Amino acid sequence: MTDTTADAKTENRTFEADVSRLLHLMVHSVYSDKDVFLRELISNAADACERLRYDAIANPALLGDDAKPRITIALDADKRELTIEDNGIGMNHDELVDALGTIARSGTKAFMERLEAAKASESATLIGQFGVGFYSAFMVADRVDVTSHRAGSAEAWQWSSDGKGTYTVAPVDAASAPARGTRVVLHLMEDAKSYTERYNIERIVHANSGHVPVPISIIEKPGAEPTELADGAALWTKSRSEIKPEEYTDFYRSVAGQFDEPALTVHFRAEGRHEFTTLAFVPSARPFNLFDPGRKSRMKLYVKRVFITGDAEILPHYLRFVRGIVDSADLPLSLSREMIQTSPILAAIKKSVTGRVLSDLEKLADSDAEAYGKIWDQFGPVLKEGIYEDHERRDTLLKLARFRSTAQASETRRSLKEYVEGLKTNQTAIYYIAGENQAQIEASPHLEGFRARGVEVLLLSDIVDNLWVTYNPSFDGKPFRSVTQGAADLAAIPLLDNTTETKPEANEAVTDFIAFVKLTLGDAVSDVRVSDRLTDSAVCLVAPEGGPDRSLEKLLAGSGRAVPAAKPVLEINAKHELVTSLAALDGDNAFKEDAAHLLYDEARVLDGDRPADAKAFSVRLARLISRGVQSAKG
Repeated sequence: MTDTTADAKTENRTFEADVSRLLHLMVHSVYSDKDVFLRELISNAADACERLRYDAIANPALLGDDAKPRITIALDADKRELTIEDNGIGMNHDELVDALGTIARSGTKAFMERLEAAKASESATLIGQFGVGFYSAFMVADRVDVTSHRAGSAEAWQWSSDGKGTYTVAPVDAASAPARGTRVVLHLMEDAKSYTERYNIERIVHANSGHVPVPISIIEKPGAEPTELADGAALWTKSRSEIKPEEYTDFYRSVAGQFDEPALTVHFRAEGRHEFTTLAFVPSARPFNLFDPGRKSRMKLYVKRVFITGDAEILPHYLRFVRGIVDSADLPLSLSREMIQTSPILAAIKKSVTGRVLSDLEKLADSDAEAYGKIWDQFGPVLKEGIYEDHERRDTLLKLARFRSTAQASETRRSLKEYVEGLKTNQTAIYYIAGENQAQIEASPHLEGFRARGVEVLLLSDIVDNLWVTYNPSFDGKPFRSVTQGAADLAAIPLLDNTTETKPEANEAVTDFIAFVKLTLGDAVSDVRVSDRLTDSAVCLVAPEGGPDRSLEKLLAGSGRAVPAAKPVLEINAKHELVTSLAALDGDNAFKEDAAHLLYDEARVLDGDRPADAKAFSVRLARLISRGVQSAKG
């Protein structure tokens, strides 16, 4: 909304609702580290300088006589002002309004909900993740003035706000504005006066922004000469031996917008057919947008240190949690950003960088299982997307995969190599069970026969698990096989007491009862048969051979997708007391019919479903209980 009645030149505007809400959070919430605001403003300034370098390739006149990028921080303790100025691309009127009056990001609502719920210790890690870093200035300032002069434009504009819901935009004399670029003046709150002290600013810059590829200078007081705080040397251009661990951490935090420590640093220079440098990081905590439906890679792409884009699709979707940069010496700067993305040179770079990241993850898994385990805990579900998306690297990803299983404590994960090393005599497959959650699948009756033989079963509780297993992968020549699909074929594997057991045989009465159950249930099931996977439970449902796994079938049905009519198989434990007792009853087919339906409903409940017909289930159960009560009286 714009109101120009008070002044024909000054526009009085109201923030969008999302911005107002965000500003309220910034001003009234308690943050563990308010220093983050300076990092965000310096990062914005550096991005503006990098954007100018890119635009000047096509239009060198934009640089004028001031070709060297710079960021200047000026302090004025008497006025309680802190100024951050750059000579980057600058903004015109519309860009000021778009950049500082709105938040054009689809994830803003979710971001702010998390910000509201965050503890003080978490809040600083959230600021900056959705392009809202500028507003962190209102944590320390009761008014912010932004004066900007767009490169190549004759006009300059000033944006001002106290962060309380409105802002103004007005033209200013070009003589009072930067010759090019943007000046941000923070009118500091009384309790933020320490941000006019040189040692404090120097500490923050060295801790959070020393890697920025633009020189940073400081003017300690009005009229003083600027002195250099950071030389603007890009960190990735240095050799690993020259870089301290804290410098890597500093760079990671800036490029990722997070405050955690990097769990893995990948820094290498490729030479030969294509020359490029990569500095990438695996976070130790999940980025907020890890499960963004867009699944975009967020690596920054440079060409000869000229910033091209902040979301280059250099890594595949399943490595989207990796943050960092790639700087190419071969890509032509004359191409548009869109054409660069389709360049065969970039395609070769993508392949090389992906291979190196996976290789370094594999090395870490071999050298430090605990450190790698923490990475898998955070990003395993995402990495598993690659098992069905990236056929070329499927074997590598299966080596990286870690799983909970029936052979280990619930908090421990196993590799497939460890699984194969523990195969039982006559075991020819890697068994798994998929489901909605760990507790449910651990309690599944389908596991009983496998536990009785000490056969390890992988417990798959991530949604993505239902997808990659459908591609019928194998590991070390062993196919993956669901314990809820088809026949179990366990008879050839010895029990834990070293005895072998032939396929369970039903006596004549039980055989007749199973035939009766099959006739009674009719089209509700595709078959009723004796189970060789049950030891304690009376019944269970399994998917037919060749049909979708039970878990996948339910996932597809729950998502509204049409599912082929694959009726389940009801398996009955021929040795269970309930089954033998029912089989031994003479006559009273009505009672047996109720029992048949109740056994089917029991199997459905054990499988995580509801009874097929809740009302009929209730009536049958009441009749059964009534008969039991009468028998007890009699």
